[in-house]
Amino acid sequence: MTLQNIIEQLQNDKAIPFAIPIFLLSMLVEWYIGKKENPELYQTKDLLVSISMGIFSGIVEFFPKILAFLAFFYLHEISPLKNIVDRQWWAWILLFFFDDFAYYWFHRLNHEVRLFWAGHVPHHSSVKYNYGTALRQGVGERIHKFIFWLWIPLLGFDALMIFMMMGLNLVYQFFVHTDLVYKLPLWFERIFNTPSHHRVHHASNTRYLDRNHAGVLIIWDKLFGTFSEETEKEKPVYGLTTNIETYNPLQVATHEYSAILKDVMRAKSWKDKLKYIFYSPGWSHDGKDLRAKTLRKQMKLN
Repeated sequence: MTLQNIIEQLQNDKAIPFAIPIFLLSMLVEWYIGKKENPELYQTKDLLVSISMGIFSGIVEFFPKILAFLAFFYLHEISPLKNIVDRQWWAWILLFFFDDFAYYWFHRLNHEVRLFWAGHVPHHSSVKYNYGTALRQGVGERIHKFIFWLWIPLLGFDALMIFMMMGLNLVYQFFVHTDLVYKLPLWFERIFNTPSHHRVHHASNTRYLDRNHAGVLIIWDKLFGTFSEETEKEKPVYGLTTNIETYNPLQVATHEYSAILKDVMRAKSWKDKLKYIFYSPGWSHDGKDLRAKTLRKQMKLN
């Protein structure tokens, strides 16, 4: 398969390009509806950083996406199921679950492995929570992202089919980035990711740290012990545990990589150097252990 073939195939994946005008319109509607209750819902500098991160991540993703498509294509070719799984209705349903499962683990490990967190942290760097924040995508995470989907083409799903489902998943996630919707019907809250569940994910409160990694289905968090309910008693505080307070897009995209490098340089043993790279954010060899699981244990939170 040539580069031209790959690009031509990817041009058939229209989920995100089709959704962009809807995203922009939704932001305008959210701003208009929410400005009376919260005039600070949107801030121009913050929004410009979010849009910059969205554009930057799309640029960085270009070559990894091509390599991933090529890998998916050849893995599909060697799959013993490739002549069984086509684009039947049931295949799309199966792929929906497989894709969402892959996304859960990709997202969860972005929070639990510091090197991955460095690529994901821009998405959490805003103290605002709105549809604009959804565009503030992690940049570095684009490099390792597709590794988590490599097993799916081996089950007989073709590359374009997988990319289309990944795009639809991201479109859904855009709409959970809002403060204007408190709770949806109980049955929906129990099964699906919702604005309430995702507010928890973006909160810096100890109770909420590293919780609710869902894409579409919240059931993965409930199955694997990473679910936390949003409570009326504890309003989510958005942003990082230590906010970076900059509107420089380059700093937003790279600040955690710089922090990792500094920690690695000051660690004396190779074991500690590696821990700064692969342990959860907050681990320290000579200071307090500020990892989310440690803080929750100290506060006797689940």
